[in-house]
Amino acid sequence: MKPSILREQALTPDGRLMTLSEHDGAYTIRVAGVELMTTRQHHSEEQLARRACEPLEQARSARVLIGGLGFGFTLRAALGSLRPDATVIVVEIMPEVVSWNRKPDYGLAGVLLDDPRVEIVLADVADVVARRRGFFDAVILDVDNGAAGLTTTENARLYTAPGLAHLHAALRPDGLLAIWSAAADPAFEERMRRCGFAVITERVPLYAGSRSSACLFIGRKAKAAG
Repeated sequence: MKPSILREQALTPDGRLMTLSEHDGAYTIRVAGVELMTTRQHHSEEQLARRACEPLEQARSARVLIGGLGFGFTLRAALGSLRPDATVIVVEIMPEVVSWNRKPDYGLAGVLLDDPRVEIVLADVADVVARRRGFFDAVILDVDNGAAGLTTTENARLYTAPGLAHLHAALRPDGLLAIWSAAADPAFEERMRRCGFAVITERVPLYAGSRSSACLFIGRKAKAAG
């Protein structure tokens, strides 16, 4: 059995250890020992991006925010659904994650970052959202394992009522908020509704044929009256 090899490590802003490891050609990122993402399972991340971006396939100059670069599977699926004149802002709080993706030896998402539609912003996604009112056609969050801070504890504010209010305000009328979660969360779903989103949830397999699934929260901002 091939061993798992530690390739990279870094500290998150709140001091927890983030690692990149490789096992038999597959890569995994963990935070404080908890698996955050792996190249072996990315179907649900791709479906998250498609649910948010497929309604924008014909939209001119669409603007999409992706919270969390990860291994780029969400970004790849988003780009595949958007026109050449779209803008995709990828907000990543860990510069090391961007660096790891750019290393040719790992064969990760480096080529995607050179797409002219892509802008990488090294920042806290909550801060970026709070500064952009009525700006985005879609916001896609795949930064944690659910409605709680995992990558960094500061992310927890994204999922509070004030955080959801900022996300709502950052969207254009009829814009979509798409959030990945490892499990269903009825309380969070209701919180989204109270913050002005029309919400649907969908279970999608982690990979083709998998019995395990993720939960996608899809919230639509209502169009302005009149």
